[in-house]
Amino acid sequence: MRDGYEADDFADKGEDREDGVFAQERTFAALPPAPGRGFAASWWGKAWLKALEDTALDLRQLKEGRRVAREGRVGAVSVRPGRITAVVSERDGSTYRSDVLLQELDGQEWDSFLGMAVERAGHIAALLDREMPPHLVEDAAAAGVDLLPGIGDLEPQCTCEAWDHCLHTAALCYQVARLLDQDPFVLLLMRGRGERRLLDELQERIAMPAGAPEDADGPEERAAEPEIAGVPAAQAFAMGGILPALPAPPELPEAPGDAPSLDTEADPEAGVDPTALEMLARDAAARAHRMLAEALAPDHEHRPVTEGLTVRQDAVRLAADARPEPWIVNRLASGSGRPRAGFPAAVAAWRYGGATALSVLDEDRALEGEVLARARTGLAEAWEEDEAPRLRAERNRWTAADGGLQLRYGPEGRWYPYRRQDGQWFPAGPADDDPAAAWAQAEGI
Repeated sequence: MRDGYEADDFADKGEDREDGVFAQERTFAALPPAPGRGFAASWWGKAWLKALEDTALDLRQLKEGRRVAREGRVGAVSVRPGRITAVVSERDGSTYRSDVLLQELDGQEWDSFLGMAVERAGHIAALLDREMPPHLVEDAAAAGVDLLPGIGDLEPQCTCEAWDHCLHTAALCYQVARLLDQDPFVLLLMRGRGERRLLDELQERIAMPAGAPEDADGPEERAAEPEIAGVPAAQAFAMGGILPALPAPPELPEAPGDAPSLDTEADPEAGVDPTALEMLARDAAARAHRMLAEALAPDHEHRPVTEGLTVRQDAVRLAADARPEPWIVNRLASGSGRPRAGFPAAVAAWRYGGATALSVLDEDRALEGEVLARARTGLAEAWEEDEAPRLRAERNRWTAADGGLQLRYGPEGRWYPYRRQDGQWFPAGPADDDPAAAWAQAEGI
């Protein structure tokens, strides 16, 4: 077994190639520790780990590698066509250079992939948005191009001289799964194309006029062909991703406008409360400012339209956002149809997560089928076996054995932390995709 590594271990062996493969290299800084978190939230990251776990013969080494990655002992990760590399350290201070090799796609395979992507405008739009939807990978596979690794495709090499995946190469693979969550182009770079090169080639193909490549026909035969007016609709749609950007929108005002003052010498009309009316005016200005900010935010046009609130929900929202005087809060509590003692919990839920968090507070939902399986899987992957808290499951709620803390599974698949206070359950923080992080919120960590 080799302890340590040499400085030139990371030098590329061999001469530069004309296709610039060695120039296509990205180095990612070491990721921080991730205690209590599952690896790979994206489907392509999970597919990467499945290839690792289906290949490795020693599951104990995988578990050790996962622990090493969790502890943040995988150094900077170098990614280049056909290879990923990092230095992995153990607790005793020994370090090892670990590499994982993945077969590059050849020129014909890349040509098939690019041709397939150009024929489908949705694929081009996804790539330009730095996404890799499942149907892109499925269509590539149908064209004979396997982007994701399969069983046996991840070949390990480590200076510890293990012949199979050791804990060092396993830790590297688990860390790369986190990188793939952030940027699926990491996988394409391993297969042989960096992001810039791939997008340039896509843009060249999109911009290529129909019939531009030379064919076997002579000029007379080509002249006799009827001229095609316009371009295919899919090509025109895809061009939208590479056209010059629109002018910048106007800037958002720094703050909402001031509400009018109703402090006048004239007495208000019967039934009109000036203080409450001023609060409503301030709230309207704040909501208008927030809606404008959302409209100016990137990708706003792709976000779903928010449903309107009921009177009961809006009473809670007003108390949470406007922070009115206590006597107005009491009126809002009455308008929400809630007992006064339970209103603070509703206000806290709204501040943590709006209407969805409020529904989690109010509803006691049964989980069935895939939803229940997904929740159980999330809990199983959140902690190591010896770190998981003892929980009692009932419908969409998982309660600590001592009855003081609770996790609730929301309708959108996120976990909501709760803490027992004065005989009632009280929201303890915002929702989180990771049940371990939500549990830490409940514990007040």
